[in-house]
Amino acid sequence: MIKLAPSILSADFSRLAEQVSLIEQGGADYVHMDVMDGAFVPNITFGGLVVQSMAGRTSLPFDIHLMIEHPEQRLQDFITPQTEFITVHQEACTHLHRVVQQIKSLGVKAGVAINPATPVSALEYILADVDMVLVMSVNPGFGGQKFIPSAMVKISELDEIRKSEELDFVIEVDGGVSLDNARALEAVGTDILVAGSAVFKAEDVPERVRQFKKL
Repeated sequence: MIKLAPSILSADFSRLAEQVSLIEQGGADYVHMDVMDGAFVPNITFGGLVVQSMAGRTSLPFDIHLMIEHPEQRLQDFITPQTEFITVHQEACTHLHRVVQQIKSLGVKAGVAINPATPVSALEYILADVDMVLVMSVNPGFGGQKFIPSAMVKISELDEIRKSEELDFVIEVDGGVSLDNARALEAVGTDILVAGSAVFKAEDVPERVRQFKKL
């Protein structure tokens, strides 16, 4: 069954713990946390202090997406008892294999994200080492963007590689995910949907989570 990781990038930060409680009530599988540094992407969001402050405020595992330069220098900041995934960008890591191994050495699962213009082939020699591949279906740095259809092709390609090479990484998609395209994303091989505005901008957040889960 496909899983849902609502992104708190679209939440009301003045009521963050309450907002996370709402997605937990609805049956969300993860809390997706988009960390931006104003260098790798245009915006700045939050850092390790916010992630640490949320530990113990929910039972949901954390899915940490680092949209930052030199992520290897900051990994420890995002380690909590609830951190399940830390994902770095292929485009931000000069020594990607080393960073993936560093993440795993901290006792969490390692993910690698690719931007819309980055081909799946850029991950050819790292797929056997990762626990997750995150396909960006918008250009990173802003919430509420329109889904880029070519992401579907990438997900399908990754799913075929996973099957043919008997690999066990999960595929996550982030950007422009909605109730309208969720079924199609699952059909091409997506395991985890990241949804921000489609969840947190709903009038009834727990019900919106349930609607995604029913799909």
